[in-house]
Amino acid sequence: MIKVHGWTGTAATLGMTRSQLEARVYEVKGSGMRVSTALLIQAHAGTSHFAQAVAAASGGVFMELPDADGVTGEALHQKFHELYSELGALSAEYTEAVKDGVISSSERRTLEDIAQQMHKTMKELMALMFHIYCHKPTVINGTDGHGR
Repeated sequence: MIKVHGWTGTAATLGMTRSQLEARVYEVKGSGMRVSTALLIQAHAGTSHFAQAVAAASGGVFMELPDADGVTGEALHQKFHELYSELGALSAEYTEAVKDGVISSSERRTLEDIAQQMHKTMKELMALMFHIYCHKPTVINGTDGHGR
């Protein structure tokens, strides 16, 4: 993330010197990088590298949700059709994989890849659904009315 604007540019954006930034990144003398600082660097760089690293370290995958401005119900229906298609691909791959009574490591990878794509499509579908059809929460005393 720092490569985008360089050490000096990134440090200046954060209101610190290059040596202060390096001390946090390399955890010199017990210092460390706060999550909020890493998120600022990520935003400044225009990347999602930090989010991807956290997801990977947690055994998951980071998926950026689609920008839903101007999206219609037609786009939502298209997402449903994508999901149906992916479910069909998973079913077909499963049927082929178990013909010999064993799912090989390569077959497992393929099944997991399809499932991961289905998960991504499902998250996009839900984000679109809620963006199009849910009322925006009213902010009350710094929360959305649900304690968040």
